[in-house]
Amino acid sequence: MDPFSDSERLALEYADRLAVDHHNMDDGFFDRLKEHYSDEQILELGMMIGQFIGFGRLLMVLDLESKFCTT
Repeated sequence: MDPFSDSERLALEYADRLAVDHHNMDDGFFDRLKEHYSDEQILELGMMIGQFIGFGRLLMVLDLESKFCTT
């Protein structure tokens, strides 16, 4: 059984696409987001995703990732 709801899976896809494939986010993808989220929620979710992506990249370039994130 999938532990995530449809809206949670879509939010995870949003995060993944912002991190690795943001040039291919089209109107169809945002139409799918709008089936589950309001415009305000899409913006807020995108802002939070961007902050976490940026923080992860900062940890990486400052070589702090290995000091605080165990594998």
